[in-house]
Amino acid sequence: MRIFEPHCHMFSRVTDDYERMALAGVRVVLPRIGIVLSNRGGALAKLSLPFKLCLGGRLGNGRQYMSWISLHDLVRALQFLLVTESISGPVNLCAPNPATNREFTKAMGRALGRPTPFPAPAAMLRLLLGEMAGQLLLHSVRAPPDTLVDHGFQFNHEKLDEALAAALAGG
Repeated sequence: MRIFEPHCHMFSRVTDDYERMALAGVRVVLPRIGIVLSNRGGALAKLSLPFKLCLGGRLGNGRQYMSWISLHDLVRALQFLLVTESISGPVNLCAPNPATNREFTKAMGRALGRPTPFPAPAAMLRLLLGEMAGQLLLHSVRAPPDTLVDHGFQFNHEKLDEALAAALAGG
């Protein structure tokens, strides 16, 4: 088995590799990883800074979905993919309960004990960040982990509040 994590600039090469390997009878798994919640850096560190400064708030209208997964569940899911030979192709590695940005904002505020009064209007984000605002902050991603669930994977952190609490506590 070979595991790929495709990046935008490598997508066509990954697709070609996947097709060649699949035709050769090699099991290929393509994990699609959501926002990883971990206190070890990454997205959560960047997302939590405004909240720690009491500047947290929803992005745009807050209705865009954010698919997330705890680091603990991500590692377990990758291990599950290695040993579950009946799984191949693209697999969403995200918790079964995606959150809207508004829900995520409120959960971050609760987890950090901070208010979330300052929304960031979409127009301001686009002005400051250009196209990147739309791709990273305002784009909705709702990626259900159907393949994992259908094959019996059990999440330890299905709810955002418990995943954030565990991540911020060091888990």
